[in-house]
Amino acid sequence: MAWWPDGGVWMMIMTMTIISFVQAEDSYRFFDFRATYGMFNMFENAYPTRMILINGKIPGPELHLVTNDNLIINVHNDLDEPFLLSWNGLHLKRNSYQDGVYGTTCPIPPGKNYTYAFHVGDQVGSFFYFPSLTVQKVSGGYGAIRILSRPGIPLPFPQPAGDFTLLIGDWYDEDHKELKARLDGGRMTPRPSGVVVNGDGNSASTSLTVEKGKTYRFRISNVGLQLSLNFKIFNHMLKLVEVEGTYTIQSMYTSLDIHVGQSLSVLVTMDQPPESYNIVVHTRFTKIVSTYVLLLNYSNANSKSSKSPDREPDNDVDFSIKQARSIKTNLTASGQRQNSQGSNHYGRIKISRTLILESSAGRVNRKQRYGINGVSFVPADTPLKLADYFKIKGVYKVGSIPDKPGREGMRLETAVMGVRHKGFLEIVLQNSEKIVQTYHLDGYNFWVVGMGNRWSKWSQASRRDYNLKDAIFRSTTQVFPKSWTAVYVALDNVGMWNFRTQFWARRYLGQQFYFRVYSPANSIRDEYPLPKNALLCGQASNRHRRDFIP
Repeated sequence: MAWWPDGGVWMMIMTMTIISFVQAEDSYRFFDFRATYGMFNMFENAYPTRMILINGKIPGPELHLVTNDNLIINVHNDLDEPFLLSWNGLHLKRNSYQDGVYGTTCPIPPGKNYTYAFHVGDQVGSFFYFPSLTVQKVSGGYGAIRILSRPGIPLPFPQPAGDFTLLIGDWYDEDHKELKARLDGGRMTPRPSGVVVNGDGNSASTSLTVEKGKTYRFRISNVGLQLSLNFKIFNHMLKLVEVEGTYTIQSMYTSLDIHVGQSLSVLVTMDQPPESYNIVVHTRFTKIVSTYVLLLNYSNANSKSSKSPDREPDNDVDFSIKQARSIKTNLTASGQRQNSQGSNHYGRIKISRTLILESSAGRVNRKQRYGINGVSFVPADTPLKLADYFKIKGVYKVGSIPDKPGREGMRLETAVMGVRHKGFLEIVLQNSEKIVQTYHLDGYNFWVVGMGNRWSKWSQASRRDYNLKDAIFRSTTQVFPKSWTAVYVALDNVGMWNFRTQFWARRYLGQQFYFRVYSPANSIRDEYPLPKNALLCGQASNRHRRDFIP
């Protein structure tokens, strides 16, 4: 058993707490993270930019995990501001206290540490972690998460010769404090300065070496602030095999759009003449296109390919819609359990409630705000999950966001929507704006059952075109301009879960809310008790340890 500096007692306590809730044969993986500042030249001939580093690096350490692992991560905050890490795409079953967003967890104060402890469950696939407070993620602090199947569980494809991780995203000249000040002043984010891959903005400065005839896996996550990006390897086809923990029907693509907050993995066979080829990542749906190029070098390459990669039209929304609809779940592959009412039977489950959620934009007190169904989220002085646990009144109100958009103007609210455990939601995401939007639900995957064409509006008749057989099961979905996306959610994970846009500046300015998934049983079979090392803040600051479930 490990003892960490500045928190070893809590490490012991948390380890013992987890052991009481999981099977003894599940393995433990221990990590020690330290968040610091560092100055980096993201682009050649540019001024150094202040970044947030994890263990002195950007990206931070990649977490290599196995299904059903128990994860113990001690995070030291050496910044001069509060800090939290969140786990994009991990379900954290029965354990929303560990989600690492302000609605569930008190921030780690400067100079302090906090030990996250949670069970990976039956998940496999490609995910990432990131700093969730304000707009810190613009300055880094992110890293990849790779979850492998347990030995003996077959992959739906031959074992690849190698496995590459690429964290791609848009980049801004301003650091997170400057960007936050801009947003607090009522202004929006500037145009991105470029594209970065694995924390590097110097195009063509990085290369990957491969061998002819072999097949490699590329895990790609868009960890940026707002923009959709396109990924392509010149002269090579991409075989999509996994999206956010779900194995897919193995379709071939010349390129793939990866919207902000999304993760996927592809197989690429090195079947071309032994040369060097461009791996191209470029912005989509923008007037000014930014591009990053990596070099794919065959070992013993004779020369560099002289051709430039073709690229889909930068504003071809129809291309992206068609591609999104083609991504489906591989029903024959071994993978994570999709729902508690029967894997792959989502089309037969009765819908208990339909939500129509539409993005909103407006000015409140002469400052720009964003919201959902006319409600712009404002954080409370106490994390919602702590208020829930300690029964602190007045922090939030269940039902403070409506099920459908109305005609009222924008209002500020600590928005929480109450839903019942084991319910089954239909959520229609409507986008009346001219940009691609991306939404994510912590603690869950959902089935993306329908997507509208451009200039379309959802109606009950749209259900006739739903995919009720093999819809992709993921945690982040795009909604195209002037269109809609419909998803099904099986509410099998009790807790307080953040629903948000992945356009991070808009999230910071209110385009989010929390689902309170409630079970009247009040049993550890549905939800773990508050961790004994939980940080307490706001109105929960003076609560005593006797309030905890023993």
